[in-house]
Amino acid sequence: MPVVPGISIDGSSRRVSLDVRDPDFFRNPLPAYAALHAQCPAFFWEERQQWYFAGYDQVNGLLRDRRFGRQILHVATRDELGMPEPKPHLKDFDALEAHSLLELEPPAHTRLRTLVNRAFVSRQIEQLKPEIETLSHAVIESFEKNGEVELLKAYAETIPVTIIARMLGIPVEAAPRLLDWSHRMVRMYVFNPSFETELDANQASAEFAAYLRDVIAEKRANPGDDLLTHMITSEKDGERLSDAELISTTVLLLNAGHEATVHQIGNAVRTILQSVLFPSELFATEESTERAIEECLRFAAPLHIFQRYALTDIELEDGIALKKGDKVGLMLGAANVDPRKFSAPGTFKPDRDEGPNVSFGAGLHFCIGAPLARLELKLSLPILFRRLPGMRLKHEPHVKDSFHFHGLERLDLVW
Repeated sequence: MPVVPGISIDGSSRRVSLDVRDPDFFRNPLPAYAALHAQCPAFFWEERQQWYFAGYDQVNGLLRDRRFGRQILHVATRDELGMPEPKPHLKDFDALEAHSLLELEPPAHTRLRTLVNRAFVSRQIEQLKPEIETLSHAVIESFEKNGEVELLKAYAETIPVTIIARMLGIPVEAAPRLLDWSHRMVRMYVFNPSFETELDANQASAEFAAYLRDVIAEKRANPGDDLLTHMITSEKDGERLSDAELISTTVLLLNAGHEATVHQIGNAVRTILQSVLFPSELFATEESTERAIEECLRFAAPLHIFQRYALTDIELEDGIALKKGDKVGLMLGAANVDPRKFSAPGTFKPDRDEGPNVSFGAGLHFCIGAPLARLELKLSLPILFRRLPGMRLKHEPHVKDSFHFHGLERLDLVW
């Protein structure tokens, strides 16, 4: 096995040392993933002090395994688990997490998801097609004559945040503030965030929640034909969402409704331009477009890791013993390049048809916004390449120094 920068593997003990801050790793984690697949796709990560899983079948199976959950305190106490008390300086951030659909387990998860799900089923999302197409063209027209653009802020951010804001019934003029709050909050999901990052994320959470309280009050006084009004007025078993649940759900939909899509648009454009394939052929038909989008999601996933708690003592088939409350890491990005599932996994093959990727997860917490993200990608990418046929990278893109969200800091293009 060739030496891979940033990682050392003891295959016999399944112990791995992996430095996610190593520039060679976060710029291109595929060599490290290949080494893991070759030697130990299930491993104990020394720096993180927990078990991680990189194999496609393992990750796909554990995402669906109801012995694991996104939270643990519904089945155990902090004292029982030896878990530290919440940090006082994160109370506003934690308040949003407490009612987040992403963090809940049934029955609370079922109740919340049922109230929100109707707006995100494919037949509802398809109705947004003309709006997404019109917006994509309008945004391109704003920079087309310049001959160059930083694509993430000008295009990749603008489209998804505008669409999700309109769906929710939140003024589009608020988009810059929504993006600022979202960016500051998601920095909490990197490994070992600094105290300054925690303080800033908490402040952003407080500001975001205060803004939404005012929006919700306005919606109650003047209901509209939008998702937020629907959530306010809908009932399940005679119950309605509390203000805390409404705020947490809206924050999640706004954050998750654009963060992954922004990264995926950037990742996809970079991947296609570096592949030297012809975009006109990739997007020639609806079928070829769908396959190309799925291959972009597989090859350069926007989200590389998801965490789960063991809800009970568990011994997995490969002899890994877990205690109730143990955290495990599911490596979505690595699962997508498992050679046991995908042929030549490190090669971008837009006509690939070898089964689904796990970029949007699986099971109970499968991404509720996946149909919307796929539609935005399916429309915005072909329009971009058709409108700017001479588009090319101005220089090597700046890769985000993050393992959780894997994307670009900026993407400068010229034509």
